[in-house]
Amino acid sequence: MKPKFFFQTVIVFALAASLLTAQAVMSAEPIVIGVPTSLGFLEGKESLKAVEMAVREINAKGGVTVAGEKRQLLVFSSDIRDAAPGVPVPEALLGIEKIILEKKPAAIVVGPFRSEALTAAMDLLSKYKTPMIGTIAMSPASEKKVKEDPEKYKYVFRNCLNAVYLVKYLAGAMAAINKEFGFTKVYVMHQDVAWARATADLVKSNYFDKAGWEVLDQEAYPTGASDFSSGLMKARSKGAQVIMPIFDMPQSGVLVKQWKSMNVPALMAGFISPLAGRDAWKTFDAKIGGAVNCNFEMGSAIASDKMTMSVEFLNNYKKAYDKEIQAGHGPAPSYESVYILAEAIDRAGSIDPDALVAQLKKTDRIGVTGRVKFDEGQQAVYGFDPTETAVGAVFQWTEDGKRKIVFPDALAEAKIKLPKGLKPAK
Repeated sequence: MKPKFFFQTVIVFALAASLLTAQAVMSAEPIVIGVPTSLGFLEGKESLKAVEMAVREINAKGGVTVAGEKRQLLVFSSDIRDAAPGVPVPEALLGIEKIILEKKPAAIVVGPFRSEALTAAMDLLSKYKTPMIGTIAMSPASEKKVKEDPEKYKYVFRNCLNAVYLVKYLAGAMAAINKEFGFTKVYVMHQDVAWARATADLVKSNYFDKAGWEVLDQEAYPTGASDFSSGLMKARSKGAQVIMPIFDMPQSGVLVKQWKSMNVPALMAGFISPLAGRDAWKTFDAKIGGAVNCNFEMGSAIASDKMTMSVEFLNNYKKAYDKEIQAGHGPAPSYESVYILAEAIDRAGSIDPDALVAQLKKTDRIGVTGRVKFDEGQQAVYGFDPTETAVGAVFQWTEDGKRKIVFPDALAEAKIKLPKGLKPAK
């Protein structure tokens, strides 16, 4: 065989082999990932986009391996509206069941927005043996069910911060405020939903009561409320030094504007979902300076130079969608959940739900949110050191519209500053 003809033949065979391989990958049935959540809300919208971004990245690298065959991932989403005021839980469950029956997902990510819907959906997930990595609903009630019946509810995992860990972040911030300024009087204002009620109660019992703080009042607001002036006047009249808000509804940013315009002499420190992203400064007319806010997961709306993957994630999201992430809860763990799922599929070499669950339990991944591992309740472990656990952050809006991380110490960029007119108690 002549050398020239030989090399031409090799090239032809190589091209043919490449085409056959590509054709095999394209012809293999894709693996469906379901995303049923409240798509009309910021956390749901951005979490879905984060999922789609992760899927594109994984598919660009060939997808996942099942039984020695490369397969692509395919996302189907559904708006179950469980976060909308007045939508009953059964309606949300119908949406989840519909996507399971019609799209037959190998797994679900993100999942219900409201914890009431999550706990109710656990029986559905068990019935259809559908693994789920939740990234928004926060009540520890779901973990309790997993621990009480680990075989029945083994399909339910959570990768986002839960109410228990939020308590630890809020308590840590309050302890820092107490140490720095000597404050011990707090007025609690929270949304009247399961995770927010649980968070308020746990901060009171686990920190305020033990640390000698006086809880002046604990006021609940229905989802959709948009006037908080009455509660702010009560906080002022009772001598509150700190106001701790716990809200995830879009209207809750009004609370901070009213606090600012009424010149209430108390530090606003807690969690208000709409205050997480950089756009909040413009949205709320630059009237949020001084507010201290908990960002649930690193990479969701805020990043730290000490965690390069969080910076890369936010930059890549902006490149992909020409818009920054604004939700401080959901997007980063949603993105990570796709990688967790893909790695579990690769390890299992299968999408059999029980085989997949067995591998999900073994997750130990360094990612955007830090180090991800699941505990016995199949909740991702959160702490204050990103080399050991997943992490969130507490930041403060400065008076010139910047966000500075103030807690935990491992990520802190600045110390908490008091708003004008408020003096330390010591």
